[in-house]
Amino acid sequence: MRAYVGSGPYCYTNSLAMMLGGASPSTAVIETLTGSPFGAQLIAGSLPLFDPYGWDPEVGLDAAIALLGWTCERSDGGTPAEALERLRTACSRGPVLVGPVDMGLLLYQPGTPHSDGGDHYVVVLSADQNGVELHDPHGHPYATLPTQAFLSAWEAKGVSYIDAPFVLRTAFVRHRRVTPIDALRQSLPGARRWLAGRDDLPMPPGSLGGAAAVETLADIVAQGTPPATRTLLTAFGVRVGARRLNDAAACLEELGLSHAASIAQSQARILGSLQYPLVHGDDQTAAERLRHLAPTYPQLGAALGSTF
Repeated sequence: MRAYVGSGPYCYTNSLAMMLGGASPSTAVIETLTGSPFGAQLIAGSLPLFDPYGWDPEVGLDAAIALLGWTCERSDGGTPAEALERLRTACSRGPVLVGPVDMGLLLYQPGTPHSDGGDHYVVVLSADQNGVELHDPHGHPYATLPTQAFLSAWEAKGVSYIDAPFVLRTAFVRHRRVTPIDALRQSLPGARRWLAGRDDLPMPPGSLGGAAAVETLADIVAQGTPPATRTLLTAFGVRVGARRLNDAAACLEELGLSHAASIAQSQARILGSLQYPLVHGDDQTAAERLRHLAPTYPQLGAALGSTF
């Protein structure tokens, strides 16, 4: 049995914590190990995300699992029938980390179906031809779905960052014991690389990272935030970004990196303060705060760079 961990948009982090069970560090540590707090991106010049340029949850999960001293088996692809058999076999050995799935096609969620490419991760507990039982970290322990409905969500046709559908991770094995502090310390070079910018990762034309992404987002918001952008920021982007940065600040403080921690904490407070003005249409205030946020990314990179 796996204890349920969840609530809020830390879906892959909460799912991994459930998979690791009693050996899991805090979700703050896991999220920081994924690298997600260390940057911002504006995909194709219009999709704002408060995670690094070129980063996605698949990259982040692989990083966190390795840093914590674990391995797992990742598989994907095949027909829906083949994917279900792969999932059923994996579930016979224990819970399975599944995702990305299309969150808008998880039909136990109110307001579904609506497929907008929103990605999500869950822990599947059992699966057969009739139904799937799972822990959804977005507030739904022991949720169930008819199998065909689950397969539609798991195919994740609208999720752009995967090359093949039906991704799962199973057979988690701990090969070495790594303390959270040691894992965080080992993650610092990666955090610095994310903040410096990665030009080795394919991105759509017009994409921007770091300060440039936030400055351009400020210009977009100042001209009147497009409805889809406002929804993304207020329903997801601001709160997950602020939480990531707050967690990173606590982790950096644990490492004795007080200056870097102070910058990350300031970032969290600025980003969190965007929620009210964006919800209430005060776009000029939101744009001004984004312009204050933009230069903090190179500042954090410089602070981490001084640790090596």
